[in-house]
Amino acid sequence: MLKSQDLVEKLQKEYNQYPENNPEKFYTTGKLAQALFFNQRESEAIELLNHDLAIANKLKESKYAAYLNTILAINKLIIEETTSSKQHILKAKALADRSKDLEIKGYVYYGYGWILARQQQEAEAVKQFLISLSYLDQAKDSPTIYNRKANVYKELTAIYSNWNEFDLQEKYSKLALNLALKQKDPLTIFDSYMLLGYMYEQKYLEDDSQQEYRNSAEQYYLKALDTYLSREDEIPIPSNLAFVANNLAHLYFKFYPKEYQNKVVHYAELAKTNALETKQYNLVASSYGILSELELDKGNFKTAKEHLLSSLIEINKSQVQDQQILMSIYHTLSQISEKEGNYADAIKYNKDYIQLFTTVYDQEKLNIGKRLEAQYEKGKQDQELALLQVEAEKKEQQIQLMAALGIQQKQELENLKLIQDNQSKELALSKLTAEKQVKELQVSKLEAENRAQEISTYQKEISFKDKLNKYFIALMLTALAMLTLLFYAYTQRSKHMKQREKLHNLAIDQERQHAKISMLTALLDGQEQERARIARDLHDGLGGLLSGTKLQLSHLNDKASLEVQEKMQKGIFQLDMAVDELRRVAHNLTPDLLQKFGLQEALNDYASRMCNEQLDIDVQFLHYTNSLTPDQQLLIYRIIQELVNNAIKHADPSQIIIQLVEEDQQFNITVEDDGKGFDYDLSNLNKSAGLQNIKSRVEFLKGSFQVHSETGQGSSFEIYIPKFIKS
Repeated sequence: MLKSQDLVEKLQKEYNQYPENNPEKFYTTGKLAQALFFNQRESEAIELLNHDLAIANKLKESKYAAYLNTILAINKLIIEETTSSKQHILKAKALADRSKDLEIKGYVYYGYGWILARQQQEAEAVKQFLISLSYLDQAKDSPTIYNRKANVYKELTAIYSNWNEFDLQEKYSKLALNLALKQKDPLTIFDSYMLLGYMYEQKYLEDDSQQEYRNSAEQYYLKALDTYLSREDEIPIPSNLAFVANNLAHLYFKFYPKEYQNKVVHYAELAKTNALETKQYNLVASSYGILSELELDKGNFKTAKEHLLSSLIEINKSQVQDQQILMSIYHTLSQISEKEGNYADAIKYNKDYIQLFTTVYDQEKLNIGKRLEAQYEKGKQDQELALLQVEAEKKEQQIQLMAALGIQQKQELENLKLIQDNQSKELALSKLTAEKQVKELQVSKLEAENRAQEISTYQKEISFKDKLNKYFIALMLTALAMLTLLFYAYTQRSKHMKQREKLHNLAIDQERQHAKISMLTALLDGQEQERARIARDLHDGLGGLLSGTKLQLSHLNDKASLEVQEKMQKGIFQLDMAVDELRRVAHNLTPDLLQKFGLQEALNDYASRMCNEQLDIDVQFLHYTNSLTPDQQLLIYRIIQELVNNAIKHADPSQIIIQLVEEDQQFNITVEDDGKGFDYDLSNLNKSAGLQNIKSRVEFLKGSFQVHSETGQGSSFEIYIPKFIKS
């Protein structure tokens, strides 16, 4: 970071050495603005460019203003001022067209292509880059000509990478590297090595049997790193160190054995340190992401989660967040939270991931569409080029033909002279033959008259046959039209019959559904009435009998001896327990609190009655507005009651959680226990009467029912009931 600041100071001194009226200093203006921009001093860079552009606009030579407008257009696009960027690049093109400097023309068209490539207009960008190369190839040698060509090659490499044109990608990558090495420009050399490394990494992804691709990727990344470290004071972008270090860490982690994990940590830490210094928070987040993946691979979920949370904090500091990195953070945090049993956080992070994925997916579809359009435009350009080549070959053939005709015409001229001599001799002969021709002409006239009669007869025959053919064709067309109408009528009738059949089947399905609902309603009403009857009989009959027996034993106890009183007291205590159990059973059969105070109070009372020293039952109501009808409350109470009884009976739990959450469109009901658990797919419980009873009630409420259980991990029953269902 200090060395990049030294580079800014060095360029500032070089800039200040130029006199105010020396236009050559504008080339230093571009370098200084670039260095300021990549050291988070964007406002200073824009101010410097605007100041010098105002001076350059007053000069007769337009190339300086064209150059500064191009740099300003590129920087404006980076800070997302698209309209201003377009205005400056169009000004640059107009100024470049007025100039005779071919290198500046090439640079302006490079800038225009650079902007188009970032706006997903890749086919048009390729066209501008090729125009740029044509100007640069014609330009005189200069200290910057190779660097400008190398930049064009780098952009073409990136576009052909998007189009999966590996041959062209490799070609332009190596051309860029060769020019960069000739120019000895460290930034261009670094970028070229990075492009080649990335290209071979992508090739290895497509065919991991070719390890030379992986080794080539490592080789070029290490060369890029060595270039940065050896010439750091000459590279204006300090975050390039974090960029190459992250790529190396990712390469070693994804494609090399575990023995390379020390290198993964080394380069990820190096990238993180540099990115923090340069305030490139997306790169910081990427470093933390690599470290978290490494910890996940080791099974250290806690450390991995700490890295991911740090990554999330850092990426939120960035004004323009890398959506792919952010999506990966949310997805991995959701997976870790789920493994930790923290389902609330898992759901939260998963929702964030899905929301971001939807946004990125929509944008990705747009980008793919633009890329396909660009490839289509490229194909059109290739076809036009092929046509031009064919036309050129035709013209060349025409030129050769014309040359051959010229030679032929000379020969014909000489022949004409000979013919002229012969014609004078033949004239006398022609007089003699003329008389003969007159006689032959008379004969030919007679023959012509005979032929005319034959032709007239033949034409009449042809006319008659044409009429017959027309009648036959009309008859065939009429028959075809009739067949078409019959076929159309048949298809319409078939379609109508199928629609009627579908409507009939739909009516039958609806009738079956109504019958099923009526049967379920009658069954549930019968169950509740029978429960109420049994509860009244137990309470009024058996309850009264037990209470009378207790009263009689109490009177006898007063008159009995001490030994008999002790035995009688035990019997009275057992009668009290029987009365309490009778009340509990009767209360479970017909919960009075449900009718008087609603579902929440009824469940709290039920939980308190079922709790004991070995079992804790926790009831939670979230956002509940008591919007359920009495019938719905009773059905939900019976469902939860059945689930709790099953858990106590089969799972031997120490804790049961009952949770009801009211949302905008539905009620979410969860019953969880920490008991023995079971394999739902293999066990016979999914066919038990209890679960079938629960499913029937849920189906009656138009809800859905899910079971999550593993042996030794407890069980979770989730029920979703829509709010719009009326009892």
